[in-house]
Amino acid sequence: MTPAEREVLLAGPLADLDDPAEVVWSSRVYEGRVWDVRRERFRFGGHELERDFVDHTGAVAVLARDDEDRVLVINQYRHPIRSRDWELPAGLLDFEGEDPLEAAKRELAEEADLVASEWRELIVIATSPGGSDEIIRIYEARGVSAAPDAFARTEEEAELVLRWVPLAEVVEAALAGRIRNSILLVGALAAHARG
Repeated sequence: MTPAEREVLLAGPLADLDDPAEVVWSSRVYEGRVWDVRRERFRFGGHELERDFVDHTGAVAVLARDDEDRVLVINQYRHPIRSRDWELPAGLLDFEGEDPLEAAKRELAEEADLVASEWRELIVIATSPGGSDEIIRIYEARGVSAAPDAFARTEEEAELVLRWVPLAEVVEAALAGRIRNSILLVGALAAHARG
């Protein structure tokens, strides 16, 4: 890091600093059903380092809000945490270069049978930057109405439960530790802070 870059970090406005290290070598070491694991060797701080990380396609989530300031949450079984957690409708980008807003619209329709007339990007998060390159864009959707078609759901999505909850109640549940899905927490707190 140069002295100028250090000065920006210490004195400038609080912001992440893009710092693309030179990748010397990169290989997919595990090909998974949904995402892969990649191993890379890169130059950083005068050394060569090697790291493994989840090579993720990227994802979107939707905080759908109605005229009564309620948020749509879905309850879904998540095997890695052995829990049915409350979440926002969300999903992966289906292909490289897919427009995230179009993916968000698709996910709202597929998981909640809803469409919305107003969309805005609420917040962008790196879910676990020490172990994954996953970036999630959370959109706020308003002007929500029923989609023209209902989707058939399978696997874990076959038992989705949808619930409209006042935003204030979601925030209270988050702060009380009763819900723990990071995307829901970040989305609800960002919506609450922005009003």
